[in-house]
Amino acid sequence: MASRRRMLLKVIILGDSGFVNRKFSNQYKATIGADFLTKEIWDTAGQERFQSLGVTFYRGADCCVLVYDVNVLKSFDNLNNWREEFLIQASPDDPENFPFVVLGNKVDVEVSEKKAKAWCASKGNIPYFETSAKEGFNVDAAFECITKNALKNEPEEEM
Repeated sequence: MASRRRMLLKVIILGDSGFVNRKFSNQYKATIGADFLTKEIWDTAGQERFQSLGVTFYRGADCCVLVYDVNVLKSFDNLNNWREEFLIQASPDDPENFPFVVLGNKVDVEVSEKKAKAWCASKGNIPYFETSAKEGFNVDAAFECITKNALKNEPEEEM
């Protein structure tokens, strides 16, 4: 019997306000092999007023993207808070293996990645990408990784 995967993934983007700046499309289509997938992107842009939506907003996510500004140390330091808040609110079945991806944004301005890679390694080898939403640098590669990570624990359904 043939098997298939879901075609819609829920991806949550978290990070301090202003670092995503609506540069990522709300629906991002990509292909993995011959499968077409649609990613439903949920982004609060770090606005505190959306924190009361936590459970509703985070629950059912297939992957969480943590974004910080490579030029603002405080935005990097806040990644741990965002990750913990997500794990509390989303209550994934397997928090240790839930797929996260870290994006260090605004690399078109200045790059600083050593500390970010160390943080990702300490949290279970979370994939790390430096991106520029403004220039479109490394965005496609990051979203391909996001898709693969969201699907890696997804059981194939019998048709």
